[in-house]
Amino acid sequence: MKVEIWSDVVCPFCYIGKRRFEKALENFQGKEEVEVIWRSFQLDPDLKPVPGQTLHEYLGKRKGTTAAEGKKMNDYMTGIAKEVGLAYDLDNAVINNTFLAHRLLHHAKKQGLQDAMKERLFAAYYTQGKDVGDLETLVQLGEEVGLDGAGIREALQSEAYAQEVRQDMQEAQQIGVQGVPFFVFNSKYAVSGAQPSELFQEVLEKVSTEEKAGS
Repeated sequence: MKVEIWSDVVCPFCYIGKRRFEKALENFQGKEEVEVIWRSFQLDPDLKPVPGQTLHEYLGKRKGTTAAEGKKMNDYMTGIAKEVGLAYDLDNAVINNTFLAHRLLHHAKKQGLQDAMKERLFAAYYTQGKDVGDLETLVQLGEEVGLDGAGIREALQSEAYAQEVRQDMQEAQQIGVQGVPFFVFNSKYAVSGAQPSELFQEVLEKVSTEEKAGS
């Protein structure tokens, strides 16, 4: 079974969705046969970082409101994250463009380490206040999951994987992705959003049953 997940590194529901999906996968009997592929999606592809801008200020501006309202939204998200065991520290999140991070994820996929790289990037951004748009930070994070630092630097200083990121985003547009996370099972069933683990489990079972029936 193939599960493709469109998400952004700085999408708070995407990390929560990852945890909820993982819980469903843990309880799924055929989990060893499930291939998870992370697809690129940027919530703000044109983002140009403003030095010193907080996530609260950034979110408030994007939503047409104040930094105080942005903080309220982030505090709400932090509460939801806590329910799945994640300790968000959004006061210290660093705003940057995620294109480079998505290229790193494609590089990690080639080395068989994409899921580990995705987890590391999420943790770095949401819980550790790291700049996931900074080359040297990405090299360090990649090394932590077992990638070669020199290989990362070489890839990201070139145009490697830029086309793959764009293709993922173009495909998202073609299949009507309005928001992320967006899960596609065997190119047939789609689940939008960080749904409860029970729903993911139902879809896994349904697709598995269909596979066994040869449909």
